[in-house]
Amino acid sequence: MSLEFRRSATVMSEFEIIDDIFAPLTTRAPGAFDLTDDAALMEASAYIVTKDMMIAGVHFLPKDPLDLVARKLMRVNLSDLAAKGAKPIGYVLGCAWPAQTKREKIELFARGLKEDQDEFRVSLFGGDTTVFAVKTAPLTLSATFFGTPPRQGMTMRSGASAGDDLYVSGTIGDAGLGLMALKKEQKFTTVDKASLASRYHLPEPRLSLGAALAGLATAAIDVSDGLIADAAHLARASGVRAEIDAVSIPRSSAAASWIAQQDQRWRALGQLASFGDDYEILFSAPSAMRRSVTVAAKASRTEVSRIGVLKRGEGAALMNEKGGEIPVDVAGYDHFK
Repeated sequence: MSLEFRRSATVMSEFEIIDDIFAPLTTRAPGAFDLTDDAALMEASAYIVTKDMMIAGVHFLPKDPLDLVARKLMRVNLSDLAAKGAKPIGYVLGCAWPAQTKREKIELFARGLKEDQDEFRVSLFGGDTTVFAVKTAPLTLSATFFGTPPRQGMTMRSGASAGDDLYVSGTIGDAGLGLMALKKEQKFTTVDKASLASRYHLPEPRLSLGAALAGLATAAIDVSDGLIADAAHLARASGVRAEIDAVSIPRSSAAASWIAQQDQRWRALGQLASFGDDYEILFSAPSAMRRSVTVAAKASRTEVSRIGVLKRGEGAALMNEKGGEIPVDVAGYDHFK
């Protein structure tokens, strides 16, 4: 569908917004017709589809630069596709702007979209844009992304079995620490603050790794709500219990420094494993496939760590080095709590 702009409280017209700002984002999507129609035409195919919303004050800080907000919106959706092994194709976009939003803010947002469209080779196919009647309403964004499945089939949450190894890509907890740094809830060195804030603003969707794991991983999910929470999601879908070795959780140097400063090491590790917004891939694979997982990680140039095992039972638990369960105050992010 075409992008519409309604109830504008600024000098911008609906067609200026569409023609000048959003239509240039459709260059790789001939079926979008430069946003001159009410619908887009796509060739018939099997698609993997995902949708994420972001609201100012909930998913990003209200004063965050809008080009970074746009790129994060794209990347959290691409992360979902990565965990499924999909090749991204494009997206449709929904925007609800606060009243009296200036044109330059929308242009900055579109520049962020363009930057990541070029990096990840995707295109805008259409959507809808409107404006709130009141200035205090938060910027609300929604994107639906679609991609093609790997020839081995989509990697689901539900394919894991007891006895499988549990792995995660990258490092864990950096985005949560980055948010703490940006909100000035914790002091960090200048270098660490910049690194952690970057992880919060610009997660890295693990598309190459997801594709390399297709047919190898028995189950996968991206870590958006927190490592423990998402391990519980995977375990529930597969009918198993996830046990995570706290010591094996991969940590950046900034996260390691933060843990070293905490009074209670196990509690700090639990916090790190509960922070959201990492957007790494958590996946399972049979123990006989350890060498193949190593090869896939190297081929995709992505660090991967074996962090636990799946067993009979239910739920997810963080374990200490003696095999005891570590109490965790909050396992992860919940939109309704």
